[in-house]
Amino acid sequence: MPTLAPPAVTGLGTLYVYGIAAAGVRAPRATGVAGSPVGLLTESGLCAAVSPAPERPRARRRDLLAHQAVLEELVAQGPVLPMRFAVLTPRPDALRAQLRSDAAHLKRQLDDIAGCVELNVKGTVVADCLAELVRRDEQLRTLALRARRRPGYDADVRLGEALAKAVRREAWRAAREVLARLTPLAVRTADGPLDDGRVLSTSFLVRADDEPGFRREVAARARAHRDRLALGVTGPLPCYSFVEARPASRSAGR
Repeated sequence: MPTLAPPAVTGLGTLYVYGIAAAGVRAPRATGVAGSPVGLLTESGLCAAVSPAPERPRARRRDLLAHQAVLEELVAQGPVLPMRFAVLTPRPDALRAQLRSDAAHLKRQLDDIAGCVELNVKGTVVADCLAELVRRDEQLRTLALRARRRPGYDADVRLGEALAKAVRREAWRAAREVLARLTPLAVRTADGPLDDGRVLSTSFLVRADDEPGFRREVAARARAHRDRLALGVTGPLPCYSFVEARPASRSAGR
């Protein structure tokens, strides 16, 4: 029979969902979003960490931290399929039905991420290689010489645009080399969004035992490319980028 613990969260309508784990984990002691108690709704060998849904979930810092704290307690006990902030399910029975119908899929995903963590690596453009670029690139040398001999707005603009493209090109080359070194150290990878200044944003599913070696390799690549690419690692994180857990849900504001 399905159970919902602790008793303080039974009999509710809309629930806020934090994540899904295998049945048998302990209910988090951390206070949930909006200061609500967190319980476990158990069904078909799975459990969902839930709390009473606030009327309008908002991405306030204290609630974002509460969401993360609940997931951290669960992750400390084993694999978890984490939900993004503000995922709601309209009724407990809808969530139970989802756990029943998707049990095989969800359990398979829990098995896939067992013993793993998510590490996100970001790389941003660094412009410390300008002198080297001008020295070795004939076109840049020519533009720089023209700008010195005939200074003016047009010459400066042409040189600035050429340098910006060259710097970004070098950062992209460094990012590709970093990916080539890090990808074999991970179980899976997932690309994130990029922009004008960021040329690398990739999440890596890494076995927990391999995390120290992975971090050492990131540090080595950061030293090797420090004049063109600034690298940073975030994590370990719940495996957001490597799960497809969608209980009967709606996101706030939809």
